[in-house]
Amino acid sequence: MYARLIMLTGVQDIDGAVAYLQETALPALREQNGYQGVSAAADRSGGLLGVMSLWASAADRDASTSALSKLREEARDKLAQDMTVETLDQLAVEIGRRPEVGNRVLVTRVSMDPSRVQANAEAFKSEVAPQVSSAPGFRSLRLLINPETGEGRVSSIWDDEKSLNAALEATDKLRTETASKLGVTLGERIFAEVVFTELK
Repeated sequence: MYARLIMLTGVQDIDGAVAYLQETALPALREQNGYQGVSAAADRSGGLLGVMSLWASAADRDASTSALSKLREEARDKLAQDMTVETLDQLAVEIGRRPEVGNRVLVTRVSMDPSRVQANAEAFKSEVAPQVSSAPGFRSLRLLINPETGEGRVSSIWDDEKSLNAALEATDKLRTETASKLGVTLGERIFAEVVFTELK
């Protein structure tokens, strides 16, 4: 699976942005070949909205770029101060239960040597995912990486803030030890809530 991640910053009206996604962007997304679903998460206090769309192939994702670029620019101009767009490969995914609106989200920026991407993805599946997915309140876990740069994000979704915080505390040592062993740099963390999801 392949992803496009759009980050809108300086969003004053999160609910208005979600309405734009549902009413304007979603119909266009559904018309694109290879579309596999979309999910949005927001940090309301920080004015941040992240929108992740999933695609069956990199070719499908890339082919949709021109068809959707006008909508992205319109969303930025109407709703946000700035916007970034990343294309990432979904190298690992673990689904416990499908996320729902209101669930809590933790997104951690990661980076690594591009030559280690595939090996690290396998280690993530065998070492990290089983530990994280066994925690109470777990919903989903994704490893999204740009294989050319080695940069990407790890996203986990939880029932509520309590279960997210408990999982963070329980896995903190594992996370830092595993990252050190694999040569992964852990960067910025974003705490958010699911505000829309249509993942197949």
